[in-house]
Amino acid sequence: MQETLRYQSGRRRTFARFLASVVTMAASIAFAAPLASGQWSTVDGDSGNTRYSSLSQINAQNVTQLGAAWISEKMQPAPTSRAMPVFDDGLLFVTAPPSVYAVSISTGKIAWRYNPGPGALPAREGVAVGDGMVFVGLSNANVVALRENTGELVWKTFVGDHLHEPSAGASGAPLFADGLVSIGLNADYGYRGQIIALDAKTGREAWRFFVVPAPGQPGSETWPKNNNSWQHGGGAIWLVGTSDPQLGMVFYVTGNAVPQYAGENRPGDNLFTDSVLGLDSKTGKLRWYYQVVHHDIWEADIAEPPVLFTDRVNGKPVKAIAAIRTDGYLFMLDRVTGKPLDRIVERPVPQDPFQKTAATQPYPVGAQPALPDCGYWRKQPLPQGFEVGCFFTPASAQKPNLLGPVYGMRATPMAYDPQTRFFYVTGNAGLQWFRRAADPDFFSLSFNGRVPGLNQLGYGVLAAIDSRTDKIAWKKEFPELRPSGALTTAGDLVFQMVGDGSMQAYDAKSGTLAWQFQTGTTGGSPPISFESDGQQYIATVVGGAIWAFKLGGTIPARPAPPAPPQGRFTGAVVDTSTIETSTLARDAGITGEHYFTDEYEFNPYLARVKAGTRVVWKNNGTLTHTIVALDGSWSTAPLGPLDVGTVKFDKPGKYPYHCKEYPWEYGEIIVEPASPGQASTSGQK
Repeated sequence: MQETLRYQSGRRRTFARFLASVVTMAASIAFAAPLASGQWSTVDGDSGNTRYSSLSQINAQNVTQLGAAWISEKMQPAPTSRAMPVFDDGLLFVTAPPSVYAVSISTGKIAWRYNPGPGALPAREGVAVGDGMVFVGLSNANVVALRENTGELVWKTFVGDHLHEPSAGASGAPLFADGLVSIGLNADYGYRGQIIALDAKTGREAWRFFVVPAPGQPGSETWPKNNNSWQHGGGAIWLVGTSDPQLGMVFYVTGNAVPQYAGENRPGDNLFTDSVLGLDSKTGKLRWYYQVVHHDIWEADIAEPPVLFTDRVNGKPVKAIAAIRTDGYLFMLDRVTGKPLDRIVERPVPQDPFQKTAATQPYPVGAQPALPDCGYWRKQPLPQGFEVGCFFTPASAQKPNLLGPVYGMRATPMAYDPQTRFFYVTGNAGLQWFRRAADPDFFSLSFNGRVPGLNQLGYGVLAAIDSRTDKIAWKKEFPELRPSGALTTAGDLVFQMVGDGSMQAYDAKSGTLAWQFQTGTTGGSPPISFESDGQQYIATVVGGAIWAFKLGGTIPARPAPPAPPQGRFTGAVVDTSTIETSTLARDAGITGEHYFTDEYEFNPYLARVKAGTRVVWKNNGTLTHTIVALDGSWSTAPLGPLDVGTVKFDKPGKYPYHCKEYPWEYGEIIVEPASPGQASTSGQK
């Protein structure tokens, strides 16, 4: 089936499809996915994950009158920026690990709090509500049902595997549909991603779907037969699913294959990782799939929830589903069959025979991505010694100086507006030091701070993608990196939180900034909208509390929080005068601790000394290193293995340096004034 889908040309966009864009607004809304009403019944608003509110009391004409109406009691500790409240029957439900909170919208006070106990953190994304219960996934692979009005525990079910703990924790919110609660489990601990459905009333398991198929199952031919890599294949389910009760289907998107950056032991497309899945809601059987990344060695999960919408093909409404790839390409599929709505071609991509790379990757024809590729980054001022690769350039142990574009469309939900027919997507653009070790299971994201100025190149993106053309209608960029994720409303507005603590509203059609409000705290969750006592509210979680906004709200804006310090280097500063030329690198501990000796990282790479100190470099590796100031003002002699070189620093300041032989290895000496009475001599040697 995969070959059929992989080379499926899809329906070409015809002139009739473009004519469909001029139909009346009423018809457009009639064919849209189910819309959110005065409630906000799921973390993404409705059963289609559209993050669209049909409320229009707050609109483009009066949004300047919007103000903060109330601020809830604080939750301790504060929810993460990925927490999305659900509103039902006068209460807002939100997760703030280690607790689940219910907040009254009439008072802003906490109505109840549920703490599942040690080692059991509620999923950071949020909860599902249905049948008078609140359903929550936990980090220890349990799912619980709580009484909606009291927080009392109704049932608790373990859905993981004790033999593979800490695998199978829940990250995304559950999905309540057709009397079942389904939820996905993570798989970055060398396990297999799963989707489990439970009876909402009893908690009994109804079905289970494994993302990576076992031998003999459909899709297993895309994994090797001569090893057990499928048992550790990944395919995490990080996000909430979506449902179509009329079709009797639920839809999920899956994560990357494991090992994250190494594919040599798992040749093949590695189904069903990086895929959109259509499952029978009653049985969990696979009806269709579409894979957007073959043989993933880039950690390129589909990392934003899928969205259901109604498209038009040849003037006729078609049930559709959209997913955005982490490089910013939007894929739109027929919801019934999984076939692309438009032509998708397989393009050749950079190859690495050792890693068994896929020869091609799918691209929607004529689409515009929300993120820039290598051509943009090669024009930016980059530190000496690095090379810039493109999306789908593999990391290689033989190329330790590769910078690659960040796969940045992730972790924040997109929205769909049936009026504009735009998808509103958020993410971040940037470069990462894309490295891997010879050990295929070594996985770390800690290298980026060792590249001077790399953090200053990144920026956040909010883009409107026209579903009729798959092209960018408008786009905004933000220095605070990734915005929160969008909310769109029938009032012709798009709301979001940005990293500096501002709630913003944009004209949905043009992208013009229409209003903003400073909360005084950095971060903020994707906004929601609901109605209470005839008033429309916009709400977000920021600074450990829920902020609710309405027309005529009187709580004043707060001063902007201090901007984070900017520096060419980021990371921990160590007080030491001795620096080694190599570092014992430790990975993220996902499959147990893995280590390798990194010959291209100084230990520490940020060192702080007092003026008058002689700094010592020791070569503890196997390569020759010559330590050279970036401005050429000082240098050591070439240091072979076990050699030592010194330089004395008398004047306060910052002294960046790198290795002459391997110029992508950088470090910095921070020299502070000498303490009173400390001896100091002039000159540097």
